[in-house]
Amino acid sequence: MKRNDLIRHLRKNGCIFIREGARHSVFFNSLMKKTSTVPRHIEIDNFLAKKICRDLGIPPLKK
Repeated sequence: MKRNDLIRHLRKNGCIFIREGARHSVFFNSLMKKTSTVPRHIEIDNFLAKKICRDLGIPPLKK
């Protein structure tokens, strides 16, 4: 899955960008009070994308 598709899905579900790390971007879901990191790769494995969504408490992206 493309990183941009995942980030678009996160923002659409209420997650906000917090900061850039060395190799990751940090997102926060203010409704669930949960944080997760998204690696800065062009392609992100589908398993990892589902885990990021689960960590943030949002439904997984349908692809």
